[in-house]
Amino acid sequence: MRTPRLVLLGTALSLGVVAVAAPAATAVPSAGAMIAEVYGGGGNSGATLTNDFIELGNAGSTDVSLAGWSVQYLPASASAASPWQVTPLAGALGANGRYLVAEGAGAGGTVALPTPNASGNIPMSATGGTVALVNTTTALTCKTAADCAADARIVDLVGYGAAVVRETTPTPATSNTTSAARPALVDTDNNSADFVIGAPTPTNAAGETPGGGGPAPTPAKINEIQGAGHLSAMDGVKVSTTGVVTAVRAFGSSRGFWLQDPQADANPATSEGLFVFTGSTTPNLAVGDAVTVVGTVDEFYPDAAPASSVMLATTELTSATWTVNSSGNALPAAEVLTPTTVPNAYAPSPGGSIEALPLDPSAFALDFYESREGMRVQVDNARVVGATTAFNEVFVTTKPDQNRSARGATVYTGYDDSNSGRLQVLSLIPFAQRPFPQANVGDTLAGATAGPVDFSRFGGYVLQATQLGDHVSGNLQPEVTRAERGGELSVATYNVENLSPVDSQAKFDRLARAIITNLATPDILSLEEIQDNTGPVNDGVVAADQTLRKFSDTIVALGGPRYDWRQIDPIDGQDGGQPGGNIRVAFLFNPARVSFVDKPGGDAVTPIEVTQGEFPFQAKLSISPGRIEPGDEAWENSRKPLVGEFTFRGKPVVVVTNHFNSKGGDQPLFGRFQPPNRSSEVQRLKQAALVNAFARKITDIDPFANLVVLGDINDFQFSPVMAKLTEGGALRALIDDLPVTERYSYVFQGNAQALDHITVSPFIFRADYDIVHINAEFADQASDHDPQVVRFHPTSIPWPSS
Repeated sequence: MRTPRLVLLGTALSLGVVAVAAPAATAVPSAGAMIAEVYGGGGNSGATLTNDFIELGNAGSTDVSLAGWSVQYLPASASAASPWQVTPLAGALGANGRYLVAEGAGAGGTVALPTPNASGNIPMSATGGTVALVNTTTALTCKTAADCAADARIVDLVGYGAAVVRETTPTPATSNTTSAARPALVDTDNNSADFVIGAPTPTNAAGETPGGGGPAPTPAKINEIQGAGHLSAMDGVKVSTTGVVTAVRAFGSSRGFWLQDPQADANPATSEGLFVFTGSTTPNLAVGDAVTVVGTVDEFYPDAAPASSVMLATTELTSATWTVNSSGNALPAAEVLTPTTVPNAYAPSPGGSIEALPLDPSAFALDFYESREGMRVQVDNARVVGATTAFNEVFVTTKPDQNRSARGATVYTGYDDSNSGRLQVLSLIPFAQRPFPQANVGDTLAGATAGPVDFSRFGGYVLQATQLGDHVSGNLQPEVTRAERGGELSVATYNVENLSPVDSQAKFDRLARAIITNLATPDILSLEEIQDNTGPVNDGVVAADQTLRKFSDTIVALGGPRYDWRQIDPIDGQDGGQPGGNIRVAFLFNPARVSFVDKPGGDAVTPIEVTQGEFPFQAKLSISPGRIEPGDEAWENSRKPLVGEFTFRGKPVVVVTNHFNSKGGDQPLFGRFQPPNRSSEVQRLKQAALVNAFARKITDIDPFANLVVLGDINDFQFSPVMAKLTEGGALRALIDDLPVTERYSYVFQGNAQALDHITVSPFIFRADYDIVHINAEFADQASDHDPQVVRFHPTSIPWPSS
């Protein structure tokens, strides 16, 4: 099982032509015998193998006699006097076979080569040189790429490292622990394109590898390799299989190709598709090639070593070689995913890993996609349910009516309904040829979107598109809420996503316009993710006055009111978030509409207290602004709630703004453990309990209090955290008043969900609540959260003047 690799998601890079100053050795590309691998670090410091070696391969279907042939070596920077060193060959290079030539040995290394088919004693360089396969044993005399290209005796040639003699451009440099190997027996006469640098893998004509392992590969059909479970029973086995190339990934660090057997078996649980991993080397294959592939079966986990991974594995072939048997073949038909194809249930729930369970593709979505892993699927006229991200990924749904909102989103309504219709789409089409669609929720990829099924750590099962539907806009528009009327007070919450002065003026402008236009200039605004004056620079600065001043100034410059602000600077590095940013929550308020009641004494460590006032039903705050129990373990490495007392038309209003700890560390919905462990919930439950206790202190004294508790709670309306926050009736969640399919302020992996909330005390009647959708559904966002606003008429118990 391989260690995790970094995968560049959705980034199709154009392949440019590299200009070289010197002419290249460009013999006619080999179609039969060729050099398959060269290694010069044998016996050197840090090497495992004791010998250098040269491995030959045969891409043809007939044996090649090597009688009278040789392999020859020239140093990378050969002088006029440097000789070509010669190792004679004998016997034959079998059809689709290998032939191993042992060369010089060093004092180090612990593992011998498998029994070589020929031996020499050439001390090859570990980092650079030229190796030629020659149809004579007479030493070559050419010393330049051009002269060697003109020598008809050279059957194949590779220059590695800084080699002067090479085909087109040399391979990258090798080392004591790496070789240059040809992952496919295809010769384009460009060494840098044909070879990849990696661990040496010497193989002799008998198929033996170091330590005597692996004679001939085990013949197996793809469905036998995949099996009827999440994990292949052939993991670690060297196999030989056949199929048609259906897609090639030619970019990033996880290049390779998908292979599918057009002759499917009768078992719906066994996939007919397979990914062949070629590392950072683009395989020289075309869609429609029928190939025979030899490689080692591997279960690849994208996030961590198998023992600690929370993801599902992808069955792949690694260390692969292949032979093209024919080209231009028709592809296996893509399976069309209709609204009823994928099961409604998302995953089985064994209370642990699902990997050992037999697949039931008719019952569970995760089992369905595992049974189609590597196979071509197709979605027609797919509706977008997760807008295009910066990583060029988009989420669509195969089930258009599944928990559909009025604006086209798919709403996450409960832990027992993860919305099995969601499917991530990436593109294998070069962006220079087909730019990735910048789609919003409710848009459509009209026509067919098709490609093989893959797995991504950033969204689960994914359709790697070789065909993208046409982007058709749904004309979704940002919402605009109404202004307050008469005696209404408006209070809003907005996560502004790590706002600091280092952000562009354009971001400040967009956020300010949203405050003015979309939120209709609320009287009190709870802001989450306000950073210090130097943003992510970790320099000890904790003050955020410049951040808030710039935001307030921008609102004024764009025609809005002059907002004032209140906040408390955290202790450096103690409130979590982006390192150096000293994230915190803050209030903006319009002093022309409301007054802030300043009570001195609030700082990063002093807890706010609630006491009985001098009159009945009068709850007094000790400080304003203040923090709720800032020293409690519940707030470790997390933002502390900010409490502020306001007056509106003579009526007291208490507002608590929150940003609970994130969901980082939770297991994914699409992972191997079902149901997923929500480990981050433990801390949020403690935070919710403290805020609830604070709210109850107020309402126990003043049942008619005007109390608003709001912010980024980082949890869903159906979560235990929200139940804890509203426990005992001191607060009620306004989102519960909305229709189920309208309860969202954030879209993650195609699930529209509620992380932001406004709760109010019981005697705030006829509260007019609105989630204002302006960001989460759109590819172009000022923040990843949508703001919310509540409008209400505050009540009060009139107290005698003191």
